[in-house]
Parts: sequence; C-alpha cells; structure tokens
Amino acid sequence: MIVLGIDPGVTGGLAWVYARGQIDAKDIPTAGGEVDVDTIVGMLKEQRPTVTFIERVHSMPKQGVASSFKFGMAYGALWAVVVASGIPLHRVSPTVWKKHFHLSADKEQARALAIQYWPGTGLFARKKDHGRAEAALIARYGLEVSLK
Repeated sequence: MIVLGIDPGVTGGLAWVYARGQIDAKDIPTAGGEVDVDTIVGMLKEQRPTVTFIERVHSMPKQGVASSFKFGMAYGALWAVVVASGIPLHRVSPTVWKKHFHLSADKEQARALAIQYWPGTGLFARKKDHGRAEAALIARYGLEVSLK
C-alpha cells in the first residue's frame, strides 16, 4: 500500500508513505507561481499511490482576496489531478489528523514529529520543509486509519 499525503498550496508538500515504513516527500512543484499539474501527473504515474489523503482547507480570516484565490486554485488543481488520475481521494480536516498525532497548529511541532518518525532522511531538515512534514503526517494518518 502506498498512501499519498498532500498539504495543499504552492508552499505545501507531497509525501508518499509506504506500508513498510519508507517515505518520499517533495515540495509542491510550481511553474509561474502556480501548481505544476504536468509534473504532478508524472509523479503520480511514477509513484502510483493506492489512496490519497489531502488536507481539507477553507479560507482563512484576514487573508487577502488575491491570496485566498491563489490558495483555492492550488487546492483545486491538486484535488482535480488526483481525481482525474483515478486515485481514491479522502479529504481530512487539519483538526482531525493533528488530533490523531496530538499536535497543535504549530508547524514546527509537525516538522519535529516528522523528523522523529523518519530520522536521517533529511526530508524535513529545513524550517521551510513544514509542508513536506505535514504532507508526510497526513499520509501516515491515512495509512494508520486505512489499516484499522
């Protein structure tokens, strides 16, 4: 089983967690400031996930109209490319998957937990790797609830 976790947005991440514990994580590929759908289609064909879990998102208070639109476009592109690829997709709210791991909204806390789960990979070494870390934890959440 291969579970793809997606932390949506142009600064988000993609992570493939395998039932045997291996992981691969990447930043969301972009082109011209938008999600690079062609590259993601290639990744999906190469990695061939069994199921995908994407963080269910919504607009944020005090977020500008332009940034809300850009974020919504990124989420929609990610959602659409997975569905069009025929991969089962589940949306999970941040409160649900973070509660599963006893996390707060602190992105550094999520990154630290990802480093604990997958030490020595270097996938979450940089502070800006929080999108990868959250994607990895979303995938791990998906794997754990799928195996119950």
